[in-house]
Amino acid sequence: MGKTKTSKMRGSKTCGYGSKKKHRGKGSKGGSGFAGSKKHKKFKILKENPNYFIHKKLKKRKEEKIINIRDLVKFKEEKINLKELGYTKLLGDGEINRKLEIVIDKFSKKAEEKIKKAGGKITRIN
Repeated sequence: MGKTKTSKMRGSKTCGYGSKKKHRGKGSKGGSGFAGSKKHKKFKILKENPNYFIHKKLKKRKEEKIINIRDLVKFKEEKINLKELGYTKLLGDGEINRKLEIVIDKFSKKAEEKIKKAGGKITRIN
């Protein structure tokens, strides 16, 4: 013969959670989601994803050492290697009226036009 409905065991007053304090939603688990990820959940996150706290650094932009056409007047030679002199880019500000041969990494369109107009030649070296 079975027990009557009213006398069946339906669990204790805490229903298997030990005490009432241990059964209070996400508060008993240290917060929901990534709450506490930089403090008390840090090691759990590091275990799952070791690169979580690593930030990629941005590459620094290289500073170009520029020179303008008006500054080429001070050079007496007809063939100038600006790369050897430490310059990386030639800009077209100023005027030139003599024939020059120039070697450099980068140059502007205006600079190229002005040098060719004066009868000179510009060469790109990488």
